[in-house]
Amino acid sequence: MRCPKCNYEDSRVIETRSVENGGVIRRRRECPGCGNRFTTYERLERNKVLLVVKKDGRREVFDKQKVLRGMVRACEKLPVSLETLENAASSIEEELFGMGVGEVPSSLIGDMVANSLKEIDHVAYVRFASVYREFTDLQNFIEEISKLLRKEEGGKDRQ
Repeated sequence: MRCPKCNYEDSRVIETRSVENGGVIRRRRECPGCGNRFTTYERLERNKVLLVVKKDGRREVFDKQKVLRGMVRACEKLPVSLETLENAASSIEEELFGMGVGEVPSSLIGDMVANSLKEIDHVAYVRFASVYREFTDLQNFIEEISKLLRKEEGGKDRQ
Protein backbone atom coordinates (compact mmCIF):
# COMPACT_ATOMS: atom_id res chain seq x y z
CA MET A 1 0.00 0.00 0.00
CA ARG A 2 1.45 3.33 -1.09
CA CYS A 3 1.91 6.06 1.57
CA PRO A 4 -0.56 8.93 1.04
CA LYS A 5 1.96 11.46 2.46
CA CYS A 6 5.28 10.68 0.74
CA ASN A 7 4.16 8.20 -1.95
CA TYR A 8 6.59 5.53 -0.70
CA GLU A 9 5.85 2.22 -2.44
CA ASP A 10 5.26 0.08 0.65
CA SER A 11 3.87 0.24 4.19
CA ARG A 12 3.91 -1.96 7.27
CA VAL A 13 0.70 -3.22 8.88
CA ILE A 14 0.65 -2.31 12.59
CA GLU A 15 -2.83 -3.50 13.54
CA THR A 16 -5.62 -5.41 11.82
CA ARG A 17 -9.18 -5.79 13.03
CA SER A 18 -12.56 -6.71 11.72
CA VAL A 19 -15.34 -4.08 11.72
CA GLU A 20 -18.95 -3.87 10.51
CA ASN A 21 -19.81 -7.42 11.60
CA GLY A 22 -16.79 -8.87 9.85
CA GLY A 23 -17.68 -7.36 6.49
CA VAL A 24 -14.73 -4.97 6.53
CA ILE A 25 -11.11 -5.30 7.61
CA ARG A 26 -9.51 -2.17 9.08
CA ARG A 27 -5.72 -1.94 8.95
CA ARG A 28 -3.49 0.62 10.65
CA ARG A 29 -0.33 1.07 8.60
CA GLU A 30 2.99 2.84 8.97
CA CYS A 31 5.23 4.11 6.20
CA PRO A 32 8.88 3.04 6.62
CA GLY A 33 9.92 6.05 4.51
CA CYS A 34 8.43 8.94 6.50
CA GLY A 35 6.85 7.29 9.57
CA ASN A 36 3.34 8.48 8.65
CA ARG A 37 0.52 6.35 10.04
CA PHE A 38 -2.72 5.86 8.15
CA THR A 39 -5.76 3.60 8.01
CA THR A 40 -7.00 1.46 5.13
CA TYR A 41 -10.18 -0.57 4.79
CA GLU A 42 -10.82 -3.73 2.80
CA ARG A 43 -14.43 -4.50 1.81
CA LEU A 44 -16.03 -7.10 -0.33
CA GLU A 45 -16.69 -5.67 -3.76
CA ARG A 46 -20.23 -6.44 -4.80
CA ASN A 47 -20.81 -7.20 -8.45
CA LYS A 48 -24.54 -6.73 -8.22
CA VAL A 49 -26.42 -3.47 -7.83
CA LEU A 50 -29.39 -3.44 -5.49
CA LEU A 51 -32.21 -1.08 -6.44
CA VAL A 52 -34.69 0.33 -3.96
CA VAL A 53 -38.24 0.78 -5.26
CA LYS A 54 -39.75 3.86 -3.64
CA LYS A 55 -43.46 4.31 -2.82
CA ASP A 56 -44.00 6.37 -5.98
CA GLY A 57 -42.35 3.73 -8.19
CA ARG A 58 -39.00 5.50 -8.62
CA ARG A 59 -35.90 3.37 -8.31
CA GLU A 60 -32.59 4.33 -6.76
CA VAL A 61 -29.41 2.47 -5.88
CA PHE A 62 -29.30 1.14 -2.32
CA ASP A 63 -27.09 3.31 -0.11
CA LYS A 64 -26.06 1.93 3.27
CA GLN A 65 -24.98 5.43 4.35
CA LYS A 66 -28.56 6.63 3.89
CA VAL A 67 -29.77 3.86 6.20
CA LEU A 68 -27.07 4.77 8.72
CA ARG A 69 -27.98 8.49 8.59
CA GLY A 70 -31.60 7.65 9.38
CA MET A 71 -30.55 5.50 12.32
CA VAL A 72 -28.17 8.16 13.63
CA ARG A 73 -30.92 10.78 13.40
CA ALA A 74 -33.29 8.53 15.40
CA CYS A 75 -30.61 8.04 18.08
CA GLU A 76 -29.65 11.70 18.52
CA LYS A 77 -28.88 12.51 22.17
CA LEU A 78 -29.31 8.87 23.18
CA PRO A 79 -26.55 6.65 24.62
CA VAL A 80 -26.13 4.58 21.44
CA SER A 81 -22.66 4.23 19.95
CA LEU A 82 -21.95 4.87 16.29
CA GLU A 83 -20.33 1.43 16.12
CA THR A 84 -23.61 -0.19 17.20
CA LEU A 85 -25.49 1.64 14.46
CA GLU A 86 -22.82 0.87 11.84
CA ASN A 87 -23.04 -2.83 12.72
CA ALA A 88 -26.84 -2.73 12.45
CA ALA A 89 -26.68 -0.97 9.07
CA SER A 90 -24.12 -3.53 7.85
CA SER A 91 -26.36 -6.39 8.98
CA ILE A 92 -29.28 -4.88 7.08
CA GLU A 93 -27.10 -4.49 3.98
CA GLU A 94 -25.87 -8.09 4.22
CA GLU A 95 -29.39 -9.41 4.63
CA LEU A 96 -30.64 -7.42 1.63
CA PHE A 97 -27.81 -8.54 -0.66
CA GLY A 98 -28.17 -12.08 0.68
CA MET A 99 -31.71 -12.22 -0.69
CA GLY A 100 -30.21 -12.42 -4.16
CA VAL A 101 -32.77 -10.11 -5.76
CA GLY A 102 -32.12 -7.02 -7.85
CA GLU A 103 -34.84 -4.84 -6.33
CA VAL A 104 -36.38 -4.41 -2.90
CA PRO A 105 -39.24 -2.15 -1.80
CA SER A 106 -38.29 0.76 0.43
CA SER A 107 -40.92 -0.47 2.90
CA LEU A 108 -38.85 -3.62 3.51
CA ILE A 109 -35.78 -1.56 4.34
CA GLY A 110 -37.86 0.68 6.63
CA ASP A 111 -39.19 -2.36 8.47
CA MET A 112 -35.66 -3.76 8.85
CA VAL A 113 -34.38 -0.45 10.24
CA ALA A 114 -37.34 -0.18 12.62
CA ASN A 115 -36.79 -3.74 13.88
CA SER A 116 -33.08 -3.08 14.42
CA LEU A 117 -33.79 0.12 16.33
CA LYS A 118 -36.38 -1.68 18.44
CA GLU A 119 -33.61 -4.03 19.60
CA ILE A 120 -31.13 -1.17 20.16
CA ASP A 121 -33.21 1.52 21.88
CA HIS A 122 -36.97 1.88 22.31
CA VAL A 123 -36.93 5.70 22.19
CA ALA A 124 -34.98 5.62 18.91
CA TYR A 125 -37.45 3.08 17.57
CA VAL A 126 -40.47 5.28 18.42
CA ARG A 127 -38.75 8.30 16.87
CA PHE A 128 -38.04 6.38 13.66
CA ALA A 129 -41.48 4.76 13.58
CA SER A 130 -43.20 8.12 14.01
CA VAL A 131 -41.64 9.36 10.78
CA TYR A 132 -41.51 6.08 8.86
CA ARG A 133 -45.05 5.01 9.70
CA GLU A 134 -46.29 8.60 9.40
CA PHE A 135 -47.89 8.95 12.83
CA THR A 136 -50.63 11.55 12.48
CA ASP A 137 -51.72 12.03 16.07
CA LEU A 138 -50.90 11.29 19.69
CA GLN A 139 -52.95 8.08 19.60
CA ASN A 140 -50.42 6.52 17.17
CA PHE A 141 -47.62 7.17 19.67
CA ILE A 142 -49.64 5.76 22.56
CA GLU A 143 -50.45 2.57 20.63
CA GLU A 144 -46.83 1.99 19.63
CA ILE A 145 -45.51 2.62 23.15
CA SER A 146 -48.21 0.34 24.58
CA LYS A 147 -47.04 -2.47 22.27
CA LEU A 148 -43.47 -2.00 23.47
CA LEU A 149 -44.53 -2.01 27.12
CA ARG A 150 -46.63 -5.16 26.67
CA LYS A 151 -43.72 -6.90 24.96
CA GLU A 152 -41.32 -5.80 27.70
CA GLU A 153 -43.67 -6.97 30.45
CA GLY A 154 -44.18 -10.29 28.66
CA GLY A 155 -40.41 -10.78 28.44
CA LYS A 156 -40.00 -10.20 32.17
CA ASP A 157 -42.59 -12.87 32.98
CA ARG A 158 -40.65 -15.51 31.02
CA GLN A 159 -37.39 -15.01 32.86
